[in-house]
Amino acid sequence: MQRSWSQLYALLFFAVLALLSPVGGLVFGAQQEAPPDQVPSDAPDPRSEEIDPIPVMFPHPETDRIWVSGQANFISQWHPAFHSPYRGPNSLSPEAQDATSRVLTLYTGLRLTNTAELLCDVQETGGHGIGEALGLAGFTNLDVVRNPTLSKAPYVARLMWHQIIALSSEDEPSTRTPYLLFSRLPVRRLEIRFGKLGLADFFDYNNYGSDSNFQFMNWTVDNNGAYDYAADTRGFTFAAMFEYHDRHWSARFAEGLMPKVANGIHLDADLGRARAENVEFEIRRAIIPKQEGILRLLAYVNHANMGSYRQAIDNFLAGVTPVPEITAHPLQTTVKYGFGANFEQPFNNWLGLFGRWGWNEGRHESYAYTEVDQTVELGVGANGARWGRRFDRAGLAFVTNGISRDHQQYLALGGVGFILGDGRLNYGRENIVETYYTLHVWRGVYPSFGFQYVTNPGYNRDRGPVLVPSLRLHLEF
Repeated sequence: MQRSWSQLYALLFFAVLALLSPVGGLVFGAQQEAPPDQVPSDAPDPRSEEIDPIPVMFPHPETDRIWVSGQANFISQWHPAFHSPYRGPNSLSPEAQDATSRVLTLYTGLRLTNTAELLCDVQETGGHGIGEALGLAGFTNLDVVRNPTLSKAPYVARLMWHQIIALSSEDEPSTRTPYLLFSRLPVRRLEIRFGKLGLADFFDYNNYGSDSNFQFMNWTVDNNGAYDYAADTRGFTFAAMFEYHDRHWSARFAEGLMPKVANGIHLDADLGRARAENVEFEIRRAIIPKQEGILRLLAYVNHANMGSYRQAIDNFLAGVTPVPEITAHPLQTTVKYGFGANFEQPFNNWLGLFGRWGWNEGRHESYAYTEVDQTVELGVGANGARWGRRFDRAGLAFVTNGISRDHQQYLALGGVGFILGDGRLNYGRENIVETYYTLHVWRGVYPSFGFQYVTNPGYNRDRGPVLVPSLRLHLEF
């Protein structure tokens, strides 16, 4: 049934794109999955009724009960040859290589009443990332699916019910997006979402660094690398989510399904065996006059069939396995937990500062996102209002990622995770600098270019550094 839905939406998707294209059709390049398209707040405050939305090929009327839109995101990256005295099964290739990826998304929504809506998105992904997304904990392209053997057929990415329960008579303007069709919302309210969704759509979101369509492209710049959030290999899960919103703070909780195996496409529906709890508090205050900052505090607990790095090491040292194998254990339920924080502080209507911190216990295997146990990030984001190009975007960020001692020893002895495995390891923190500039050239056309510089790729001082230039074309319909 899901396959027939996907095929139906895929046909509609390409029909809509063909109609919207100014030349009657589009030729698509190559690439994958991305976080939701929310209005970045390196644009003016989206709560202002006076601002224009991000330009698209055709406007989306504020009064429509039905939402239909689309996007196409193409990212092409290349890296020159770099120093590497050895490599393992999951190493980034030291030879020069390039790769291009694509993500095509059809967003649909139906506002059923003034408080309820049904949202459904279909995606088609393709192409590749450099090294097939192996060898870097902070991989350079967030749109790349981490399993290149997956089918390229269109699939239902999100299918959710969204309910608003008003807790006050006072309301405020709201910018309509593919994930929120209401143009006004109660100041105090409860929101309930249920269905298939991406937890990173709502948790750890940052207006300056969460959107691979317009902003940064690195996994650990756009997301908290230590947040091993529940998801299949495409980044989605089935979950129930509850949010409380007040004027100056919000709180959200979600219970989601975990994959059956690390980086797996199939989710485990047995909540007694596998599940994930996610909690986040969001505080909004104006530390700088008339410039409201945001602080988000996150905690999560995963229950799943996760292996222990220490157990895998002990089995290897005892001669049970030829190399440490994190998956060499019977079916079990173990617990992994972590914490995170992110902040954003605008200085004016065009420039702001943002950052993240994350930590998880690092004893159990990285299971759903990437192999990071500690992370610290600091960056700046801007729009082009200062130089008369308000819909342009620019940013610069630095992130440093680390892993636990057990995780280090596991990789040093020849173990592999679903992302990393050089066969050996001379440990050093993986440090990443990324910068980008996105141009608005016409209606919904946004080309951009960027650079990433990675030292100690895969936490290995013996390899790298790696320079990765990027070109991106984003089309917004």
